[in-house]
Amino acid sequence: MITKQLVYLKGAKEGLILHLDDQCGYDELIHAIQNRFMEGHIDEQVEIQISTGNRYCTNAQMTEILNEVEKALKVRVSKVRSDVVTIEELNQRLSESQSSTYIGIVRSGQMVEATGDLIVIGDVNPNARVQAGGSIYVLGKLKGMAHAGKDGDSNAVIGASFLSATHLSIGEVRETMTNERKELSEMPEMSCAYLNDEGDISVKRLQEIRIIRPELATFKGGS
Repeated sequence: MITKQLVYLKGAKEGLILHLDDQCGYDELIHAIQNRFMEGHIDEQVEIQISTGNRYCTNAQMTEILNEVEKALKVRVSKVRSDVVTIEELNQRLSESQSSTYIGIVRSGQMVEATGDLIVIGDVNPNARVQAGGSIYVLGKLKGMAHAGKDGDSNAVIGASFLSATHLSIGEVRETMTNERKELSEMPEMSCAYLNDEGDISVKRLQEIRIIRPELATFKGGS
């Protein structure tokens, strides 16, 4: 009869990973850690990562696991990886995936902000600012400042019925938009800004979003 290995080390690109079985009982897992490496430990003082898979661990249990692993292997644990999503993380993801709608003019000196995507039905005046964790869509004239992907999402886009912004930011990239930008002077109507492969802000027709960022589409069906 083949006994299931509850604890095993595996090399990966980022270093050694100690995989812990996520189906057995907790006490059984601790016993496996204590006995798996009785014959010896890693000679060198290396750092390893621990993968707990789908096992939920309390803070006390995680502390015990770390202590037992470091004691058994004489190593330092640099990172713990888990596939379990906490309620707080789930709520954050849901918040980031949702869109917020603002109806009205965003006036000079005013700022409108959203955690996920932001839809503005109205104009964004000069010296006004709109920013979002996701993409920004202005159903009106965007003449102020816009920052999409403010938390680092470089795939976010900025679309507007009339794009004449003074400053555009996507992710960590910020550009001052001037009259020398040929694409803005030639097609300010129904345009979108995005980060190209070189990491610079480019402007294309709004219709091209489906080609530039096909992953933004969530609607299924149609032809």
